[in-house]
Amino acid sequence: MLTRTQIRALVDEHGRDIIDHEHMRIERGCYQHGSVTTFAHSIRVACLAVWLADRLRLWRRVDARSLVRAALLHDYFLYDWHDWDDGEHRLHGFTHGGTALRNAMRDFRLNHVERDSIRCHMFPMTPKPPTYVEGWLVTMSDKLSATRETVSLSRFDNPRLMGGRMPRAERRG
Repeated sequence: MLTRTQIRALVDEHGRDIIDHEHMRIERGCYQHGSVTTFAHSIRVACLAVWLADRLRLWRRVDARSLVRAALLHDYFLYDWHDWDDGEHRLHGFTHGGTALRNAMRDFRLNHVERDSIRCHMFPMTPKPPTYVEGWLVTMSDKLSATRETVSLSRFDNPRLMGGRMPRAERRG
């Protein structure tokens, strides 16, 4: 079984070009759930997807590279959906998979497993379920991460909710 360090090393190995891409700076500045940025959420989803594949002993059926890359890009929509936009993103939960896929295809070379996993990760909010095991792992990891991030008390540490002040954990630093 993989350790946390080994999981993070696998994510770095297969996703370094994505993690280092200039557009990931946008993700670092956009909040996804509570006080968690889209970038941090994507890293969490990638690590959890690898952890699930490992614990479920799916490595004979899963391409680690496709799994990591799809997880890192599943929310690559490159905007803060909380910002007022005159209603343009009001259907974000239903449409952002397609937006993430278009942006990812513009910036990276994706295989069919990665494309399907990104496009379908919001199932059942979108009608088509993932076709591949990698897509199911990304979908489950996204739901688990989003739930934890949303119900966590640290969700109230979002600097935007605090009038620009630093979260408690960062103030102590």
